[in-house]
Amino acid sequence: MKKLITTLSFILFMGVVAVSAQCSDCETADNCTSLKVTSAENQKSSEVKAYYFHASRRCATCEAVEAVTEEALKEYYGTKVPFQSINIEEVKDKPLLEKYKISGQTLLIIKGDKQVNLTNDAFMYARTNPDKFKAKLKSTIDSMN
Repeated sequence: MKKLITTLSFILFMGVVAVSAQCSDCETADNCTSLKVTSAENQKSSEVKAYYFHASRRCATCEAVEAVTEEALKEYYGTKVPFQSINIEEVKDKPLLEKYKISGQTLLIIKGDKQVNLTNDAFMYARTNPDKFKAKLKSTIDSMN
């Protein structure tokens, strides 16, 4: 039984490492939480936006990340913070993927030239502790305003 628990813990750990490895292109060393984007469009925008980039095939956690994020945004901000779920496998979204340097499942909160990557928190808490994730999402957005 201990061997099974150890093996499952290792697999879970490797999953978290794989998700966090998607942040390898970050410009900061602060666990990929802040990126600067120099897009003229984003510099002019003062609106906070939420983007969830995902693949066509999604696990229960991937679906939970989208559902909990959308629910929290509606609960706390109504329509003030737009949420967009984007399939990274669709050709029409390639310019957006290149703009934000997206290569896998990613949850970004964007305002102007500032980006906050909440992917790690989202995948860690969306299913197991959605209230904790909602609080993190709210504090992140509130700090951007």
